[in-house]
Amino acid sequence: MQTTRPFSERLRAGDLLFGTLVVSPSPMWPRAIEGSGLDFVFIDTEHIALDRGQVSWMCQTYSRTGLPPIVRIPSPDPFEATKMLDGGAAGIIAPYVETVEQAQALRGAVKLRPLKGQRLEERLAGGSFEPALEEYVQRRNEQALILNIESVPAIEALDQILAVPDLDAVLIGPHDLSCSLGIPEQYAHPKFREAVRTIFGKARAAGIGAGIHFWGDLELEAAFAREGANMLIHSADISLFQKHLRLEVDALKATLGAKKTSGSEAEKISI
Repeated sequence: MQTTRPFSERLRAGDLLFGTLVVSPSPMWPRAIEGSGLDFVFIDTEHIALDRGQVSWMCQTYSRTGLPPIVRIPSPDPFEATKMLDGGAAGIIAPYVETVEQAQALRGAVKLRPLKGQRLEERLAGGSFEPALEEYVQRRNEQALILNIESVPAIEALDQILAVPDLDAVLIGPHDLSCSLGIPEQYAHPKFREAVRTIFGKARAAGIGAGIHFWGDLELEAAFAREGANMLIHSADISLFQKHLRLEVDALKATLGAKKTSGSEAEKISI
């Protein structure tokens, strides 16, 4: 959905934003997604085997269709963030952030480019830029900075992390968070739901966006939105393809009197 407002601004304003995980670098995929009603696409390089050139092509193409490409980097490494921004990412998701120091380093990479070295360290420590440089840096760096909050230590440090300037949103990685809580994949568990409400509540109170990547249960996904999430990453291209393909193949088999796909043959792809 095309808009002139930067994605980072829409996150902080609390706009309800819908996206999906895009795994495929196929040049046909942007055309298929363009009219889907999404606000952004999520490109993951933490778990998906996409190289830097592929991601850059994907970012440039989705940007031209009006869908901001938000890229998750492999680790909370500021140098990985700058690579993806140079390739055209409209925002960076940093996985498994647990400390203020990680958040500050990512802030420097995403929000204070092109500064590096001593000048950047001085600014991160509370120093100031010359007025012309300050205006240049702010105008140049509208890309979103989103931190994955997906562990108990991250929740415990969340107040301090949210105090870092220039953050645009936090994003829950439900699988990793459930494992850190000791209740793997139990997304309806009261312990998981309470952790989710804590993260969403603190983020929204801090004036930044809150999101989650979820799949498989639309009612639970809608409940997350009612509890404060304004960035919903729904499923993934490969999961949706697999689900729809099975439905159509089973329908065709039923029409022809053939045996439907067994549970073992239709094992869910996990992303």
